[in-house]
Amino acid sequence: MKKNVIGRAGTAFALVGALALAGCSGSSAPSEDAVSSVLDPSDPVQVELWTYYNGTQQQAFEDLVKDFNATKGKDLGIVVTSSSQGGVNDLASAVTDSAQELVGSEAMPDAFLSYSDTASVIDGFGMVADLSGYLTEEEKAGFVEGFLEEGDLNGNGSLKVFPVGKSTETLQINMTDFQTFADATGTSLDEMSTIEGIVRVAERYYEWTDAQTPGVMGDGRPFFGRDAMANYLITGSKQLGHEIFEIENGVCALNFDRATMKTLWDNYYVPMVQGWFSAEGKFRSDAVKTGDLICYVGSSSSVVYFPQTVTVDDATSYPIQLDALPNPSFEHGKPCSPQQGAGFVVTKSDEKKETACVEFLKWFTAKEQNTDFSVSAGYVPVTKDALTLENLQAAAESIDGASGNYLVNLPATLDTIEAGVYANPPFKGGVEARAVLDRALSDRAVADRAAVVEAMAAGASSEEAVASYLDDAGFDAWLADLETQLREAIA
Repeated sequence: MKKNVIGRAGTAFALVGALALAGCSGSSAPSEDAVSSVLDPSDPVQVELWTYYNGTQQQAFEDLVKDFNATKGKDLGIVVTSSSQGGVNDLASAVTDSAQELVGSEAMPDAFLSYSDTASVIDGFGMVADLSGYLTEEEKAGFVEGFLEEGDLNGNGSLKVFPVGKSTETLQINMTDFQTFADATGTSLDEMSTIEGIVRVAERYYEWTDAQTPGVMGDGRPFFGRDAMANYLITGSKQLGHEIFEIENGVCALNFDRATMKTLWDNYYVPMVQGWFSAEGKFRSDAVKTGDLICYVGSSSSVVYFPQTVTVDDATSYPIQLDALPNPSFEHGKPCSPQQGAGFVVTKSDEKKETACVEFLKWFTAKEQNTDFSVSAGYVPVTKDALTLENLQAAAESIDGASGNYLVNLPATLDTIEAGVYANPPFKGGVEARAVLDRALSDRAVADRAAVVEAMAAGASSEEAVASYLDDAGFDAWLADLETQLREAIA
């Protein structure tokens, strides 16, 4: 496997040079005297952090918090406590409620994980500290430029979301079952480098599995799924040259190019309604675990949860092997994938609390700590010196308990980032608009596929059952409804 990891990365990893430009480095880091004039080891300041980390990620983070408290924190007079608020949406709701002092909400934490949309909402309440003044130009230049720029919510050089770990999307594959299909049909992984290619392979897989039961028509199995539909629609439209959200000074204008939206529809809804794709389970890895999907596009950080075994039923299970490819793009589009991974927002308070939070974040994003956390949690580091294949591979091989899946997925992650990643700037109604994109296309496709299956059960052929769902009228009605929902979200 080690040899494979090196070979698959090839020459693609000029990543730091491709992603980041060096900043100025004229100023020196703050002196110990300057920090000690604010912090006092004999009178420690306690800071509370809220995260959405769970499982492996939460354990990795808590281990580093303990390490900080016993070392750098003890020397400076900082005690960090942390707690998980559940998932991303749970944390966003908890922070928003706290910021508004709603009945039953807890007091605001000193810092919390957040994506830029939620951070922008809290910033609108005047409760987000600008951390740019706590870092020298030299320190800022150590971060990957795009990762740091995402935290500049107002486009004025501020730093209101401090990056700590990033991810993107990759194509994650049950290679064991894929190989059986590939051997029988001549299919290759090379066909799956584009979105249209995946659609063609998925149709072939459906027909191949359908043919295995000649006495039963229309019982082919789905091949592919997606975890995050908003990512598909946002980055897919950008690949095709027409962004859905055109944002200027925090204000969003909708841009619906019909040809672009039809391409997005044709390459998700159409294969979904015909049974070639599916959206079964909370996450698509759930369907891989039961053998109901072969592959899916999901967060590169989620690869640590990719199953090692397919369990068909209580009596049937077998081991599977993971393989991963870079996130596929449209054939005639410019590669663009989501830049993911929340950063820490520091609540505006006093100099002592803010300094304590920043000192922890600087320590946490130093090469050794950030590499250890990233490998354990499935992320990639945020600084240039840590974001190298050699560094991450060495760490993944040496950290006790590190996921083998991380190593397999790493070249695909780095190739995807190098090809181009994107995070849309925050805007009013952005959280609500993203929620609309997450459900609008997928919910429609799931409901219509269920209706097709019901029609086939009643005696219709698969062609008869699906015919009415493939005309342009259905697409136009969906697009009009989507525009209405998005306009309400951003109003």
